[in-house]
Amino acid sequence: MRIISRKRLRQYGKLHPDAEASLTSWYMVVKNAKWTTFNELAGTIKSVDPVKVSSGAVVSVFNIAHNRHRLIAHFHFDKQRVFVLRIMTHKEYGKDKWKEEL
Repeated sequence: MRIISRKRLRQYGKLHPDAEASLTSWYMVVKNAKWTTFNELAGTIKSVDPVKVSSGAVVSVFNIAHNRHRLIAHFHFDKQRVFVLRIMTHKEYGKDKWKEEL
């Protein structure tokens, strides 16, 4: 899959070194995947949940670094693309404000 954008992952990893290894691992798994459905994705990465946001889109929420961080992405399985929308701490994620912004 093509990941847009790796830069966001790198920047977050520099700000939160405890998440860097998990983000790199996530990147490598997703980059090498050829999923066509969410179920295939969830079969590979167990720590993902689908969440419907205010725009009506369903995004994928991943636990990163033993549940201390969240990565929110939108997959376009038909085009083999994934957009990294947000990465945040568990505390920021818990406020649910991000759901209204997406």
